[in-house]
Formats: sequence, C-alpha cells, structure tokens
Amino acid sequence: MLIRRRHGWEIPEHLATPEAVFLSRRALIGAAAGLAAGSLLGNRAAIAAVGDTALYPAERNSTYTLDRPVTPERFSADYNNFYEFGTSKSVLPAANALKTKPWILKIDGLVEKPFEIGVDDLIRKVGLEERLYRHRCVEAWSMAVPWTGFPLSKLVSLAKPTSGAKYIRFETFMDKAMAPGQRAFFYPWPYTEGLTLAEAANDLAFIVTGVYGKPLPNQFGAPIRVAVPWKYGFKSAKSLVKVSFTAERPKTFWEGLQASEYGFWANVNPAVSHPRWSQASERVLGSDERVPTLIYNGYGEQVAGLYKGLEGERLFV
Repeated sequence: MLIRRRHGWEIPEHLATPEAVFLSRRALIGAAAGLAAGSLLGNRAAIAAVGDTALYPAERNSTYTLDRPVTPERFSADYNNFYEFGTSKSVLPAANALKTKPWILKIDGLVEKPFEIGVDDLIRKVGLEERLYRHRCVEAWSMAVPWTGFPLSKLVSLAKPTSGAKYIRFETFMDKAMAPGQRAFFYPWPYTEGLTLAEAANDLAFIVTGVYGKPLPNQFGAPIRVAVPWKYGFKSAKSLVKVSFTAERPKTFWEGLQASEYGFWANVNPAVSHPRWSQASERVLGSDERVPTLIYNGYGEQVAGLYKGLEGERLFV
C-alpha cells in the first residue's frame, strides 16, 4: 500500500479553498480591470504595466498549498514595504512612478559568461507557474498570496555559476529621480540581499513576476522579485536589476544599516525576538487576528537541513 506523508505546509483537500471559487474571483478581477480608470482594481491593473498578460494566470502547482485562506488582494496590495518609495505602508501612489518596461536583468560575477536578459524574454525561456505561499514580515505581520513565477534554481542553472561561487547577491534598481526614498542619505542604497547557493537551490526559493493571477503591480516589486518563504520578508528583494554570484557572503541592505537587528540569515523563528519586539505571534493582514508564528514560517520540513552545523551562527535574525 502506498503511504503518502503530507508536507508541513499542506492541509486536507476538503479544507482548501475550492479552485473554482478562486478562479471565479480571478475572472471578476480581470473584468474589473477593464472598467473605467476610476475603478480601484482598474487602477491597480494599470500599474501592472510589465509582462505578457497572456501568460497569466499561470497553472497552479498543487504541491504548494496553505494552512490558511489566501489574503484578499484589497489588503495585501495596500500594505507594502518598499522603502524606495517611502517608509509608510501606503506606497502604492508613489510606486506609480516605477517604470518597468523595458526591464533588463544583469547576471554577473562567478559565472561562465555574464549576460543581460529582458524580463519578458526570461519568462518565455523558463516558463511560469503559480504557488500559494505564506509571507512573514519581520515586523510581525503576515499574509498568504498566490505568487506567479519560477524556481530560483532555474535562474541559477541559466547563469551557470563556476565552482568558486558560494553565494547569490540580489540588487534592486537605483534611480533617485524615480524613487524619492533613495534620496535619503542614511540608507545604504541600492537595496541588496543574498542567499547561499544551497538556499537558492531549495525547491521553495522562487523568482516572482506575478501575483493574484496577473503581472506584479509596482508596489509588490514589479517586474521581478524574490520570494523566500521561510525567511523574513526583507530577504525577498524587489525590482531586481542584477543577480551576482560571489565567493564571499554579500553584505545586505539591512545588515549594513543595523547588523545588531538584521542578520544575513533572517530565518523565521518564534523563539528569537527582534531586539524591539516579540516574534512569537503575527497579525494576519485583513483581520485583527494574531496567530502563533511557526519555525521557518512552517516550512521547516523542507529547509531545516540547510542549517545543520551552523548552530553557532545568528541564524534567525
């Protein structure tokens, strides 16, 4: 008899939102996007100015399910950290200034041959799928969203890193005229983040080009970003322009700003508090509900093995 062990992120099928319900919601959003410009959803659709919309919605990968409902877009789309456009959560109006087409991604560092590729060309080369992921911010709020994109491992394979490469460094755009937040001299712009190559090769590490069945709106980090669901959200760099392969651990944006509060690893752990607040629970966007935070954001079965032998490091901040 075949015995199937359920992954840590999975729930019984009867508790999952029926696909027909979710798809009908997509259809409603798609119809709303075609209404007059005064419509809120129509405005958001206009913001998503990049990507071949014919590729969305992508086919759902049923391996990646949730233990909670998908966060309604009206909540997640209006509550974003994007310091390039301001320190408030309401960055959507300012993010309208982000020009996302054309958008070129540069691959360099310890690779066989550095190259540049347009995001649309990259998408057509590697394909798209949809995954349901939890997202946990270090500020102790969370959401659950349907990301569209492709495994980060596909980008690594395309880059062909050399044997000396140990880390992958992500860099976002730099344009002070377009992004007023980058005029703040006390931040170490441009935004940078990083992973080990072992982390980048994990099945969960994801390059995102869409959400809610359509190309990424600007405030989500259009046109291309990272999603690393077992880590705090600041590890999931937005609006990427360069991916570099290095032998040395990259110094990341928040680590450079305040290393005592934000370390390189940033794995979600309810037992390790931020210096200024507890991480034991989180507020779910769209409600006042607080739920217990899970180690590795609930993805421990898939990623805990990455950190064996590293117990002496500050793994979780």
